[in-house]
Amino acid sequence: MKKTRIIQLCFLLFAVAFAGCKGKSGSEQAGGAFTPGELWPDNNGVHINAHGGGILHDGDTYYWFGEHKTEGTAGNNALVGVHCYSSKDLYNWKDEGVALSVVTDDSTHSIAKGCILERPKVIYNKKNNNYVMWFHLEPKGAGYSGALSGIAVSDKVAGPYKFLRAVRPNAGSWPTNVQDIHKQRVPESDRSKFTGGSLPAHPDSLNLLGRDMEGGQMARDMNLFVDDDSKAYHIYSSEENSTLHISLLTDDYTNYSGTYARFFPGRFMEAPAMFKRDGKYYLIMSGCTGWAPNAGRSAVAPSIWGPWEELENPFVGEDSDLSFHSQSTYVLPAPGKPGQFIYMGDRWTPENAIDGRYIWLPIRFEGDQPIIEWQDKWSY
Repeated sequence: MKKTRIIQLCFLLFAVAFAGCKGKSGSEQAGGAFTPGELWPDNNGVHINAHGGGILHDGDTYYWFGEHKTEGTAGNNALVGVHCYSSKDLYNWKDEGVALSVVTDDSTHSIAKGCILERPKVIYNKKNNNYVMWFHLEPKGAGYSGALSGIAVSDKVAGPYKFLRAVRPNAGSWPTNVQDIHKQRVPESDRSKFTGGSLPAHPDSLNLLGRDMEGGQMARDMNLFVDDDSKAYHIYSSEENSTLHISLLTDDYTNYSGTYARFFPGRFMEAPAMFKRDGKYYLIMSGCTGWAPNAGRSAVAPSIWGPWEELENPFVGEDSDLSFHSQSTYVLPAPGKPGQFIYMGDRWTPENAIDGRYIWLPIRFEGDQPIIEWQDKWSY
């Protein structure tokens, strides 16, 4: 009898130990730590589907908006829309459903199923007490020739969001730092189409800015930033991806004010993520190599309008020249840690879009230089 009880006790201890291990398998993130690059299950046990996303902190809750991907290469196009998740601690996320759905019954609609809808970001507008979503949009079947900005709004943070319009930025307006060369007549030879990446000449000599002034500037990889004075800005790759533009939005955050400036001409900056620390503005970006990762870039300025000083690659250590196989999408202030920030990046898998992973890592500083080091597991 004693022997039987000992055997039963052993089985019980084994079962408890096994259950504890099972609870930690798959992803430590669903608990109290981040494990970059691993599957990240939501409250339903499904890998979070919010790629190229950003975070909105509203009340005591964080909302993560991102591209809803599907399986295979077809999943690189928007077949569902923008997904939303909520969390109290940044580790455990609840599926809030699709915040903005693509249109399935009108193939000519701006956000028709099969369009390209990338890098959605949401900000709260105090003036109208509503939520405003912006995203990079390419109409269905147009490749990347549209270079549009999509705008949607909702009275509820998790949606549903109502699509307002798709526009090109600042039509008919010159940037605050326009040069004389930009106001010259644009030769027809300079109106030819480019595909992004390196241009045959410096963008100023081609006058891509002047080419697009009347119809509006190009806008591809993008982000939003709301400053301490509640002014909101749209940051995006423009001029065939060769130059970064920063635009002031209207007070309701749903349109361009006509005030904007251009930075880093000829540097081909993508995936801009802006944040503010100790009164200075920072950018983390990437170069232009399609879906393939490259060495990250960073910059600092005393004002959002510059002058911007380009710094070093913020990633250090093994695979830093590939940004740990990621591309920046957002920089999040660490909860309860003033002056500390979390890098959010995507590890793209275009051959099976739904399997994209998330790289979240802490940012530290050496002077003005942001530093991002790899960690297999960490907590803020």
